[in-house]
Amino acid sequence: MAAVSRPLRLQRYVVSPAGRHSASLIFLHGSGDSGQGLRRWIKQVLNQDLTFQHIKIIYPTAPPRPYTPMKGGISNVWFDRYKISNDCPEHLESIDIMCQMLTDLINDEVRSGIQKNRILLGGFSMGGCMAMHLAYRKHRDVAGVFALSSFLNKESAVYQALRTQEGELPELFQCHGTADELVLHAWAAETSATLRALGVRADLHSFPGLYHELSPGELERLRAWVLTKLPAGTGGHASEAGDVRAHGVSF
Repeated sequence: MAAVSRPLRLQRYVVSPAGRHSASLIFLHGSGDSGQGLRRWIKQVLNQDLTFQHIKIIYPTAPPRPYTPMKGGISNVWFDRYKISNDCPEHLESIDIMCQMLTDLINDEVRSGIQKNRILLGGFSMGGCMAMHLAYRKHRDVAGVFALSSFLNKESAVYQALRTQEGELPELFQCHGTADELVLHAWAAETSATLRALGVRADLHSFPGLYHELSPGELERLRAWVLTKLPAGTGGHASEAGDVRAHGVSF
């Protein structure tokens, strides 16, 4: 497969906090979506934006690349896959390229005055998988990780890294529908069990009858977890948003 050129900067959609910015949440979309598309989907499910008084939410967009499950068609995906299954090798080259690009985004937040332990990483489907690679292989000092309708392959590089490295690990919050036919609930359960055996505090929340989708209950539970990991009033700097409730900027 031909090499994919790396854009200089990921496009991102930002929802600013209403008040003082003291923490950041990086929310990665699923395959074929965009940052703005994910934010719009969440707003539709909740009937309002997902916003916080002190937390900035960043919705980056994966750059377009050939995607093997689409027979090489171009799609906005964080990495390539040989197939959508947990029993095949990972396309580690493309995963590692994206880890570098998302590290640039994390570093932007650190340069703006947000400490690493005040940053959460997570995503839906492929975005959740990407977040687990980013946190457990590259950024173990973040506040936590969340993975919605996501999984890791059986021989994931994440597991290999956790077997050979020591130190404190970020907590993992998982949600998954029991009726998901694209990413099986059993794959998420196996991911959770394997990570727990390797020292991760992983909490899997199962939603009966939920397919490969977001639900209001899931997002409300995520919101509550986010606030336990990123409580208000710790570090950060004044938000440029002032008294604006939220706004989006795509760049």
